[in-house]
Amino acid sequence: MAFGTHIRTWFEGRWHEGDIPVMRAADHGLWQGSSVFDGARYARGLAPDLAAHCARVNRSAEALMITPTLDAGEIEAITREGLRAYGPDQAVYIRPMYWAVDGGDLGVNPKPGSTGFALCLEQVAMPPDDLQTTVTRTRFRRPVLEDAVCNAKAGCLYPNNARMLVEARAKGFGNALVADARGILPGGARPNVSLVKGGVFFPPTANGPFLPGTPRARHIANLRADGVEVVETVLTFDDAHAADEVFLSGNFAKVTSVRAFDGTEYRSREMTERARRLYWDWAASQG
Repeated sequence: MAFGTHIRTWFEGRWHEGDIPVMRAADHGLWQGSSVFDGARYARGLAPDLAAHCARVNRSAEALMITPTLDAGEIEAITREGLRAYGPDQAVYIRPMYWAVDGGDLGVNPKPGSTGFALCLEQVAMPPDDLQTTVTRTRFRRPVLEDAVCNAKAGCLYPNNARMLVEARAKGFGNALVADARGILPGGARPNVSLVKGGVFFPPTANGPFLPGTPRARHIANLRADGVEVVETVLTFDDAHAADEVFLSGNFAKVTSVRAFDGTEYRSREMTERARRLYWDWAASQG
C-alpha cells in the first residue's frame, strides 16, 4: 500500500504515473534486504536541502556495498523535473532508492555494479505546526555500527524502528526515545531528538547508533547563526527528564514538539518554534 497519493515514479530512464513495480522476485534487495533510500520534502513551493538528501542516498548505497549509478546532481535534476507536476500548495515526499539486483559469489554480499534505482514522489501533507507528541522508553535498542549498517539510511534497519513505534503506540504514546546498548540516547524511533536546558540547545553527539538527519544539521546551523548556544553532547534518559524542552527533528515533519516524556511534562515550546521559524525562513531564502 502506498504511503501517499498522486504518485509519480522515475524508473529505467523515464517518469511513470503511479506506483509501478520496480523490483523482481530474485533481486538481492528483496530477499537479502540490500536497499537504501533517502527522504526529502517539497512544501510551500520549496525543496529544502534537496542536494544534501541526494548526496546522502549515494553515501548510504556505498555503506551498504551497493554501487551508485547516478551522481547527486543527476538525482536532484530528475527530482526537480518530476516536481513540476505538483503545485506550490501541494506537499510531496521525495524518496530516491537504490537496491542491489544480483548477489556476489556467495549470494549474500551485493555484486558490485549490479544496482537498481527508482525515485518516488508521493503527495503527503505536512503535519500541522502546532502538532505535539508524547514519547516513552522502549525495551528495544539502537544498534551500534559494529552490529548494523547505522551509517546508511538502509531499509533493513526500519523493522527495528517499527517495533519501537508499535510498542510506544500500544502504551498510549506517539513515539519512543531510544537508547543504544550503552544507555546513550541517540534519538527517537524514527526522528532525531534534541533537548533544551537553560536556553542552550543540546543535540546528541553523532556517535554511531543513529544517522544524523539533514534537518538536524540545518537546525544546528540555523540556531547557532541566530545566537543560540549549541552543545553537541552525550545524552541519557535522565537528561531528557531534566530538560526544559524536547523536540524531534526529521524529514517528514521537520520539527515536532514533545509535550511529555513518560511522567515528565514540558511547558516550553520556545526553542521548538524558533527552530521551525528559522528553518522555513532559511528555506525561503534559498529559493
